[in-house]
Amino acid sequence: MSALALSVVLSLVSAVAYAAGAIVQEQVALSSPDEEYAPLRRPGWWAAVALNGLGGVLHVVALAYGPLSLVQPLGALTIVFALPMAALFVGRRAGATAWRGAIMATVGLAGLLSLVGAADAQSLSTPQRVSVAVATAAAVVALMVAGRAAHRHPAVRSMLLATASGIAFGMSSVFTKTVAVDWTGGVSTADIPSLAVIGVLATAGMLLSQAAYRGAGLAAPLATLTVVNPVVAAAVGITMFGETFRYGTTGTVLALGCGVVAAGGLILLTTERLQGARPQTAAAAVPAARIPADSGTAEVSADAPADGKTGGATGGIPFPDQPGAPLPERVRSAEDVLEDLRLAGAALDTARSAQAREADVRAADVRAADVLKEQLVLAPATADGEDRYEEDLSGGVVPPSFYTPLYGGLYVPMPVVDRHRERVKS
Repeated sequence: MSALALSVVLSLVSAVAYAAGAIVQEQVALSSPDEEYAPLRRPGWWAAVALNGLGGVLHVVALAYGPLSLVQPLGALTIVFALPMAALFVGRRAGATAWRGAIMATVGLAGLLSLVGAADAQSLSTPQRVSVAVATAAAVVALMVAGRAAHRHPAVRSMLLATASGIAFGMSSVFTKTVAVDWTGGVSTADIPSLAVIGVLATAGMLLSQAAYRGAGLAAPLATLTVVNPVVAAAVGITMFGETFRYGTTGTVLALGCGVVAAGGLILLTTERLQGARPQTAAAAVPAARIPADSGTAEVSADAPADGKTGGATGGIPFPDQPGAPLPERVRSAEDVLEDLRLAGAALDTARSAQAREADVRAADVRAADVLKEQLVLAPATADGEDRYEEDLSGGVVPPSFYTPLYGGLYVPMPVVDRHRERVKS
């Protein structure tokens, strides 16, 4: 197997590992919304770190055998692999738009693969490494600040953080390629600063990608990351490493066309949100509302039986079958609840009256909360026109009190100031 073919195989396996890590990261972000960057207590997050580490190691080996302009575009296949893997392992399915985008990205990357030519291995000089590292740090920090400012817009925030993550990963690949070229003649301690930059950029890319998945799903952040990563690395490879395409200017134009097709496919993937294949049940959508049993009331549960006698709806307390029957001791009647509310209101009014007597309340300081309103009771009109006051009250039913001369007329309640306070004067 040639070095170029080995680089392609390693890049494909690396993309699979990155796709698996992205799926796990998205699941961790869904289950840990309060931990934005690094949910260290979640085993799933460490599994995602291990998968991304495996993808990174394979990516480094691929860069040692192949050109940067070839290895980085193959990394964009991560989103293509993520679609069927998410449907298989997580139970998510992608729509027709996502699959069209995946096909376009695959075709564009295949064309780009056929046009990449071999070039002599080159490395960045020390001034170039410093300038590239400073520019990368400035871009990542600026995107992080912009993403934090856009916290009210999850989609925009996710795109900004995913872009920062793609830049960090792409530039870490650039420094990895530089170190790999330097080590062809033997390991050198002069590359220790470059190794430190690789570690910092890779860690920043991992944390930023985890934050990008929070509240934005899988497709949009992953597609943004996989577009920015190869574009940044390929631009550096062509401008600083002297990498070229086959067939001269024609090959360059065709490569740009293939890149546009691949980018269009990734844009389609961005617009298509992965939908969960497992619908939520009604029991999961409406959680049970429970009241502690020691509060003197019955438990209320969503999984209550429909017979109305016993079960989870009453905490095991039998309810009477016939209306008018006495309620169990643990179930408080509506009259008791209303009486407690009346007593609480009376105590509150007493406290307010005491405070009002101690201070001089002026008319301009009277608040709307201190104004008492008379109770509005609607008087239903009788069909026979008889006086409601003359009805037989032997049944123990007390007729409502009416405050208007017309029993069925509209009554507008007038505000009345508490008797202990000064009345409002015009």
